[in-house]
Amino acid sequence: MKITLLTVKYTAMVLIALICLFPVIWMILGSLRPYQELFKYASGLNIHMLIPVDFTFSNYGKVIFNETNPFFRYIGNTLFVAATVTVAVLIINAMAAFAFAKLRFRGKNLVFILFMSAMVIPGEVTLVPNYLTMHYLNWLNSYEALIIPSMLSVFGIFLLRQFFADIPNEIMEAARIDGASIPRAFMSIVLPAAVPALVTLGLMTFLGNWDSYLWPLIVINDNAKQMIQVAIASFSSTEGTDWSKILAASTISTLPILILFLFLQRYYIQGIAMSGIKG
Repeated sequence: MKITLLTVKYTAMVLIALICLFPVIWMILGSLRPYQELFKYASGLNIHMLIPVDFTFSNYGKVIFNETNPFFRYIGNTLFVAATVTVAVLIINAMAAFAFAKLRFRGKNLVFILFMSAMVIPGEVTLVPNYLTMHYLNWLNSYEALIIPSMLSVFGIFLLRQFFADIPNEIMEAARIDGASIPRAFMSIVLPAAVPALVTLGLMTFLGNWDSYLWPLIVINDNAKQMIQVAIASFSSTEGTDWSKILAASTISTLPILILFLFLQRYYIQGIAMSGIKG
């Protein structure tokens, strides 16, 4: 009976995994097809709906060596912005979360409630005020407009606060008795214990900025500073309905995230489990 239940469990898990991976696999294999073949076998259930008949890497060459849309330049821009925002978010939000979790100051609960209330505000509502702010600061069409508004994450503060709150206060008190200052205790005790949570927040932040589309589309007009998702959209418009090239561009932009997640998934899962966030 136990073996049967395990078999059903793992079979269901494999089926769910295949369903989730199917769009990614179809995207990768579709990028290896000529345009004429891409939708030729889409109407029926056969092996060639997934497996290309004529394998070709020409789509990648046309994307990578496209003079109108320098794809590696877009990847470099996105990598720079995403990495910078991730580092800033980890530093700023970790300090704020530590203050809410372990420090005592007047009005702490009220300030935290005000922070949490910001999570119910859709991002689209703040687009116009943020755009006007960037205009007044003369930051439009610059990396500052992409980086600085994203340096504070209310969800990141909440995530890290949940983790920091589980660190025993006795450890902090012992550090104070030994003469450690608050910054020293934060750097030497809290941060090393919070590596899974920091990796989780870092992955979420990096992925969010890597996939950012609407905000870069609004604040960046210089093609040399554009982000990768906007570049893919503009590539599709200039190339019409040549979806093979679009799939190749999407595959290139997806691979770094998949590789990063494969290396850090253990810390990501551990951080979610230990932070108290369920579902």
